[in-house]
Amino acid sequence: MLFRSHNPETQLPHVTREEFDRRIRAAFAALEKAVSDGRIRVYGTATWNAYRVGPESPEALSLADLFGIAEEVGGTGHHFRALQLPFNLAMPEALAASTQHFDGKVVPVLQVAHAKGMLVFASASLLQRKLAEGLPEDLRKWFPGLRTDAQRAIQFVRSAPGITCALIGMSHRDHVSENLGTAAMPPLSREQFRAMLSK
Repeated sequence: MLFRSHNPETQLPHVTREEFDRRIRAAFAALEKAVSDGRIRVYGTATWNAYRVGPESPEALSLADLFGIAEEVGGTGHHFRALQLPFNLAMPEALAASTQHFDGKVVPVLQVAHAKGMLVFASASLLQRKLAEGLPEDLRKWFPGLRTDAQRAIQFVRSAPGITCALIGMSHRDHVSENLGTAAMPPLSREQFRAMLSK
């Protein structure tokens, strides 16, 4: 079982960074105990802005700093292993924006997550269905075999390097069938994905 701390960055406007770190340390310690007790297997953070904004933003979270805290409370075998953040055709920052200090550079969060072996869950894959229709024709051509823009938007997310799973909300049975149609196609190769982004 995976436990995710939901939008911890929303505390930052109300507390000092030191207090925030103290709270994260206490939460991670409790979650490491939950792992030891067999109640969960791994834990992580589910965020909206924290990893998409630049390091200078008051809402920014440093993945390297969070790993440091996890190691303080859980050692090198800690269980801080998952991220959830928005990623879709309209919000590509996890892959395209350099928001994280890592190894002397500022890089996208997906690069850091990959280097750390993390699971990454993409929320808002369809951006509340705003990406389910009306995609430009020059984008559609990159997704042969898919019949709807919703399927194409999902395929974009699941093909992105470093994304473990594209999360999609579904309120109708026909949406389930439509979205499952994407699973019948293999994700784009890394080369295809890069070629699409370069156009």
